[in-house]
Amino acid sequence: MIKVLLFGLTLRDAVGKQDIDVEASQAATVKQLLESNQDRFGAVLPFMMNREVVIIVNRRIGTEDSPVKDGDVVKLSYQSRYSTHDGVRDIPV
Repeated sequence: MIKVLLFGLTLRDAVGKQDIDVEASQAATVKQLLESNQDRFGAVLPFMMNREVVIIVNRRIGTEDSPVKDGDVVKLSYQSRYSTHDGVRDIPV
């Protein structure tokens, strides 16, 4: 089992939960883990593609290509590319 923790209202609202346990089946990287569970994490992928997610695997800074295995803890934290005063995603129109 891999535990995925979500930080930041943007990611939590997108997924609807703060933490999710995922079977470690065949996921080899963080990106593969999220892509193979799109029903749960599909809303996170666009933020990852825009480089708005900080990835931490077992208390170490990681990337979408970081390997994951059974027992790992993956933390995903929303990091806005736009500065806002209230922490809510604010995209200029």
